[in-house]
Amino acid sequence: MSTDSYIHRREQGAPGQPLVFAFHGTGGDENQLVDLARELVPGATIVSPRGDVSEFGSARFFRRTGEGVYDMDDLARATDKMAGFVEAHVAAEKPSRVLAFGYSNGANILASVLFAHPGLFDAVALMHPLIPFQPRIEGSLAGRPILVTAGERDPICPPNLTRRLESWLADAGAAVTMHWHQGGHELRPDEVSAATRHFAAIATEGRGS
Repeated sequence: MSTDSYIHRREQGAPGQPLVFAFHGTGGDENQLVDLARELVPGATIVSPRGDVSEFGSARFFRRTGEGVYDMDDLARATDKMAGFVEAHVAAEKPSRVLAFGYSNGANILASVLFAHPGLFDAVALMHPLIPFQPRIEGSLAGRPILVTAGERDPICPPNLTRRLESWLADAGAAVTMHWHQGGHELRPDEVSAATRHFAAIATEGRGS
């Protein structure tokens, strides 16, 4: 897969710093989360792809047939394509660490890639994910640092499904950290702070350490 298989924005970081992938939410684009990526991991090289599916003009990473009802065939397509895109950038960059975060639909494609390729990222942050299916994890997530952030009153990502995702990840051996706020589907400063701490804990380590 090519580094150009998605329209994307790339921001060069400092030598020896991590590579961070940022995945936008529905209706966003490759610019939506770049500033947040800089805040989460200062000095990192940033790659932010644009979803290749249009839903009434809003960019997404895979199709759905209704709110919370995924086109599973298209999700499989998107997962394979995104994994190849990530692998191509990692091969080109040879970074110290590979980190990733996504919001909403971006968190969902990131989670799907994580399930299919558990060793691809050194740490991830899933911000308001919705996984309405039981994932098949193709390998080991043992010890993998995963942050999940969520709103207690999120109408799009029901808390019971978020807690179910937490259980699945923990059962797979991942080092899961949960961060809840009292609001809905919006990103709040406290969860941004939680993600900053999450990535700072490993950003300076070398791959395979």
